[in-house]
Amino acid sequence: MKKLLSTSYQEWAFDTMMFIIRITTGGLILVNHGFQKLVKYSSLQHKFGDPLGIGTRWSLLLVIFAEVFCAILIIAGLFTRIAAVPLVIAMGVAFFIAHNHNINEGEKAALFLAGFLAILLCGPGRASIDRLTGN
Repeated sequence: MKKLLSTSYQEWAFDTMMFIIRITTGGLILVNHGFQKLVKYSSLQHKFGDPLGIGTRWSLLLVIFAEVFCAILIIAGLFTRIAAVPLVIAMGVAFFIAHNHNINEGEKAALFLAGFLAILLCGPGRASIDRLTGN
């Protein structure tokens, strides 16, 4: 019982948790959102939201970049913190602007935002390419 109430943690537990967060958040955003937008690009490019006023095509391209390419980097643990920045921005825009910070509509965006923010702040953990390259 004492261990359950303790605020200390083992380094292996932190690294394991960061690996799990990277794989789940990166994998889910890639498979459930990024690939969908990539495959449906031609039909979405004219009707995708434009919350920042840069045009629907550019908004969609930036979100695809974040949700596909940055998600792959996060899963691999390569340039992890740099790759997390576009995803934090994309999920922040999705939650705070596109969903008007309505938790009922933007629940997924809020959860992804929390996950990618944790990755940005804590880094990839030991089970990553970043660790192997010394980044």
